[in-house]
Amino acid sequence: MKLRRILFWCHLITGVVAGSIIFVMCVTGILLAYQPQILRFLDRKARLVDPPARAARLSPAALFAKAQQARPGAHLLSLTLQSDPSEAAAFQLEGPGGPGSSPVLYVNPYTGAIQGEGSLAARAFFRKMTDWHRWLGFSGQTRDAARAATGFCNAAFLFLAISGIYIWWPRKWTPEALKAAALLNVRLSGRARDWNWHNGAGIWCALILVVLTATGMVLSYSWANDLVYRLTGSEVPGRQAPPTSFAPPSHERTGAFDVPRGGEHARGPRVPPNLDDLWATAESKVPNWQSISLRIPARAGLVTFAISNGKSWDLTARSQLTVNAATGEIVSWERYSDQSLGRRVRTWIRFLHTGEALGPVGQTLAGAASAGGALLVFTGLSLALRRLSAWFRKRGAILSVAHSQPPGTAASARRVF
Repeated sequence: MKLRRILFWCHLITGVVAGSIIFVMCVTGILLAYQPQILRFLDRKARLVDPPARAARLSPAALFAKAQQARPGAHLLSLTLQSDPSEAAAFQLEGPGGPGSSPVLYVNPYTGAIQGEGSLAARAFFRKMTDWHRWLGFSGQTRDAARAATGFCNAAFLFLAISGIYIWWPRKWTPEALKAAALLNVRLSGRARDWNWHNGAGIWCALILVVLTATGMVLSYSWANDLVYRLTGSEVPGRQAPPTSFAPPSHERTGAFDVPRGGEHARGPRVPPNLDDLWATAESKVPNWQSISLRIPARAGLVTFAISNGKSWDLTARSQLTVNAATGEIVSWERYSDQSLGRRVRTWIRFLHTGEALGPVGQTLAGAASAGGALLVFTGLSLALRRLSAWFRKRGAILSVAHSQPPGTAASARRVF
């Protein structure tokens, strides 16, 4: 049996087995493609301010006081300030069910007035889509099994994308063959339409899907995550130390940081009394900073800042400063450029998976490839069902002929079948 035929049957069986879960991941991937931009748009009335001509910003400590006064019963989780003078200060509040339920409170950095809260409904929707994308909507103890299923199907999708490139590769590169395979013809119907759309979507999306699924492997499996560090000659971090602790490039989603579910934060804000001095230290470390985020409460007497450099080509770049809250002494200063290559690559892979590492262009490619993946699943399953139906019809016809012939002929027909 030729290699192409072996790959074809492996491709077909894998697609049938994993198709439904791959379809769910593709559809949710489409819906998540522009999450940062959508949240920024929905929050625009509360997020944007008109900066006064000569007024200075309030200090971080003063902003905390204003937020606590306006929301006395709320628990503040983080504060993010932007260098853009038209951006409001963003406080993430504790919600009942994790990041998706955590409101973002916007405060005017010049007057301390409450601008409003970000769209909680939109955040809850995107959290639900993320839950379906990662865990098929399951929660609790069943998430481990769901995560294993999505990880397996992501690996299956990687195999489908790679094997599809070989299967779809024209035997002869002629304009007619390339046109028939690569251009989607909306006037076709039936099997011809499914074949044309399946091949066309595969040719245009395969390489991007390889990137999305390969980065998904790193996010799904610890051995793939560790392999990134080993291939870059970096020390593999312990399981209790995540590869990255920085705010995502689109921190506007839920505030400065992705806050873990559960009651891991002490009740009530624990803001150091010398916060303004600590914040000034953070600003001095990166004079051209774009955003500075502080997680609350301070733990073990330490305050940690995540600082983004507006001039870095890498949108995922975050430096981290840890300061002793009591003395103001710098405990650690980890510039993004000082991090191990493995950690930087791992962070970049995380946001390459969503396309955010390449900005709106990358998000568009990721969303379009996800749409193409959904079309591949639909047309692939349709082609498989048509093949199965044709097999049953052929089997029925042979059996019909076999039973209508003399015994010797019938036996011969069965042997042919």
